[in-house]
Amino acid sequence: MRPIPILTYHQIAQAPARGSPMRSLYVSPKAFAVQMQTLSWLGYQGLSMTKLMPYLTGDKTGKVVGITFDDGYVNNLENALSVLQKFNFSSTCYVVSELLGTTNRWDHALGVAPAPLMDASQLQQWIDGGQEIGSHTQHHVDLTQTDSKTSHSEIQNSRVSLSQLLDTNIQQFCYPYGRYTPEHVDMVQASQYLAATTTNRGRVHSQDNVFELRRIPVVRSTSLPQFLLKILTSYEDKYRNA
Repeated sequence: MRPIPILTYHQIAQAPARGSPMRSLYVSPKAFAVQMQTLSWLGYQGLSMTKLMPYLTGDKTGKVVGITFDDGYVNNLENALSVLQKFNFSSTCYVVSELLGTTNRWDHALGVAPAPLMDASQLQQWIDGGQEIGSHTQHHVDLTQTDSKTSHSEIQNSRVSLSQLLDTNIQQFCYPYGRYTPEHVDMVQASQYLAATTTNRGRVHSQDNVFELRRIPVVRSTSLPQFLLKILTSYEDKYRNA
């Protein structure tokens, strides 16, 4: 299989003032629209993680890009959904099951401004709009700082509760903060997820473990030429051996 890029987004909104913590994790609605339009012009199909699986396993081939959003911000629904639908793209949004309808409280101690997270009805709008929901644990915990019992609960129970709440089979997982150990990889697999994504950078290659999938960050400062380098070349693969 040809290397497959999986894009990582967080907030699709105008960035806060210069000097604000985590400012890089904002991508403006205009920039996001241009990026999706560029993918379409180039003949790429943007896919959710579950729809991407046959390409990751080599059962299908084609010009595809995975599109993921971490945390489940309301601004994803407000500013990204219509763009994705315009180009007939799908995506996966990883949500924190016990914090639906609240804010990104795990960031508050860092001085990050509160941003609303989608509630159950908004998640349903996202699904009805042709998109996918994945799990980002119950409380956005650092799995490497929790005991095994807590980690297992965070991984498994988030899938169970989201599946029941949304009447759908949650099949995708994302490690919060990108932190995990081999034990957590085993837990994710045992909890009946199909795949899991990390914050390790690089395109996905044929030999990669589907429970430790690399992704490509798209941030506020990502220019269109950089975006093209990330998609079309081995630019991100230099991080594979870092």
